[in-house]
Amino acid sequence: QVQLVESGGGLVQAGGSLRLSCAASGNILSINRMGWYRQAPGKQRELVADITSVGSTNYADSVKGRFTISRDNAKNTVYLQMNSLKPEDTAVYYCNYERFRTYWGQGTQVTVSS
Repeated sequence: QVQLVESGGGLVQAGGSLRLSCAASGNILSINRMGWYRQAPGKQRELVADITSVGSTNYADSVKGRFTISRDNAKNTVYLQMNSLKPEDTAVYYCNYERFRTYWGQGTQVTVSS
C-alpha cells in the first residue's frame, strides 16, 4: 500500500502562485511515476503534469510554461509550482503514484479568483 498526503492548496488571485506538495509513504518502490491531476466541477479528471523517478517530465499543454513539477526522491515527495494562475486552473488537484498499481491522494482545492 502507498499513502499520499497533499498540501498547499488554497485561494489565490489570478496571476498569483501556489506550491502543492505530495508526500508518499508506505511501500514505495525506487522506480515509479508520480504526478498531479485535476478535476474541475462538471469535468473529467485530467493530467496536469507527471515526473518519473529519474526526472523525466510531462505537462498538459494548458500549463506549459506556467507550472513546474519536481520531486525529492529522498523524501518521496513531489511538488507542483504553479505560477501565473488563471481562473480556469480552479479545480481539486490530486496527487498520483504509479508502479504496478495506481494510488491517489485525497485532493486539495485550488481556487483562482478573477
